[in-house]
Amino acid sequence: MLPVKNPCLKPIETPSILSLAFDPPNICSLVGLFFALLALFFALVGNYPAAMIGLIWAVFFDWNDGKIARIMKSRTAIQGQIGGQVDSLIDIVSFGVCPAVILLSYGHYDPMLFPGAFLIVAAGVLRLSYFNVFGLSGESAYKGLAYDNNAIILVFVFLFESIMTTAAFTVVLYTTLVALSVLNVAPIRTPKLNGGVWYYVLALYTLAITLAYGWLLFSNV
Repeated sequence: MLPVKNPCLKPIETPSILSLAFDPPNICSLVGLFFALLALFFALVGNYPAAMIGLIWAVFFDWNDGKIARIMKSRTAIQGQIGGQVDSLIDIVSFGVCPAVILLSYGHYDPMLFPGAFLIVAAGVLRLSYFNVFGLSGESAYKGLAYDNNAIILVFVFLFESIMTTAAFTVVLYTTLVALSVLNVAPIRTPKLNGGVWYYVLALYTLAITLAYGWLLFSNV
């Protein structure tokens, strides 16, 4: 027997796609995407200090979208689900594609670097797909290294670029990204740090990184 439709039930109204851009947490996520694309642009033209500034600000805004979502009491479950998808898709760009392009650009697009670039993106696809289904491992821990750590660590490692030869730093960069991709999908528990005192630590780190690379930019003019 076919199910009888209840005429009293109203169909769920789906929001327009463009309306997602006016949800405050999504606005924050999109600002982070803007900085990630700036990092990509500067990496492609070989301006790595500017790329590092863009990358660390992408992390900062990635940490803030969830913070905004949690203080919005009127936000619906659907908005939360969509916001989670927006955040994950942007994470792939910011913490996967962006480091991969930085590696390829710095290494002058040597085909030998492609496996490392592929691994950092593929690890993110697997990691974020797993997280979107299973969520946190416990109340305040991730399984595997959180994807935003890729950028946090990369901008620190790049501070040593000026004291090394291009060939030597290419090896360091390649090794770092391969190691991060392994940690992203490793069966280990890592603490969720984007709250409490860690938020202020990241804010100070973002300012310090911005000042450090800003000084490098202006000192080379």
